[in-house]
Amino acid sequence: MTTIDIDFLSLGVGLLLLLIPVYFLWKYNTGLLKPILIGASRMIVQLFLIGAYLKFLFEWDNPIINFLWVFIMVGVASETSLSGTKLKRKIFFIPVYVGFLVTVVLIGLYFLGFVLQLDNIFSARYFIPIFGIIMGNMLGVNVIGLNAFYDGLQREEQLYYYLLGNGATRSEATAPFIRKSLIKSFSPAIANMAVTGLVALPGTMIGQILGGSSPNVSIKYQIMIIVITTAASMLSLMITIYLASKKSFDEYGRPLPVHVGEKP
Repeated sequence: MTTIDIDFLSLGVGLLLLLIPVYFLWKYNTGLLKPILIGASRMIVQLFLIGAYLKFLFEWDNPIINFLWVFIMVGVASETSLSGTKLKRKIFFIPVYVGFLVTVVLIGLYFLGFVLQLDNIFSARYFIPIFGIIMGNMLGVNVIGLNAFYDGLQREEQLYYYLLGNGATRSEATAPFIRKSLIKSFSPAIANMAVTGLVALPGTMIGQILGGSSPNVSIKYQIMIIVITTAASMLSLMITIYLASKKSFDEYGRPLPVHVGEKP
């Protein structure tokens, strides 16, 4: 069984479906008409470019080039995640970058080496897609988590100082804000996890089935994809908050100005 190809004419016919959201965004004057048109255009161009790029990566199948790709993509993901927050790049870029890089390498290589048990864990066919899936999921969680943590800390600063004043360490005083950050960033993922298979059939599973894999094989891959992306999202967020805390508090535990526009 082979995957049915979509020719360019059929692709164009499929893209006509975007006229549905475009119409309603225009009709109700949402201000999102231009963003969706730009976003869709960028998506199409970027995917075709990355498709051509991945073709060469698969042909070269070189571990050094594969890791170079990872460093570049972690940088792009870090910049993208910070652009979704109001946090200062000079404080948070390195913590986010390190959190992403350490997590994607640890979780990705663990999956390739111990779960798939590949002879060559750097094989581009597996290395690049798995690392890409992990990074894509970490990005959204980090945006929500960082925003929730630092917005909550700014909004409830008196609670933080109250806990410090009653003998709590900085880690203990920030624990309620980390708790809220985790709840806000992981609640959607946990809800989706609970209905996966009954209400929703995930993209990885559908893609493998369309590619000719048996449902049983596709199911096992999908389970592991959900597990590794959840674990990676959690680990990357905790590493980022830990490293960022070293730059966002002074030696007395007082929060420093971390939002764009805030002055010391």
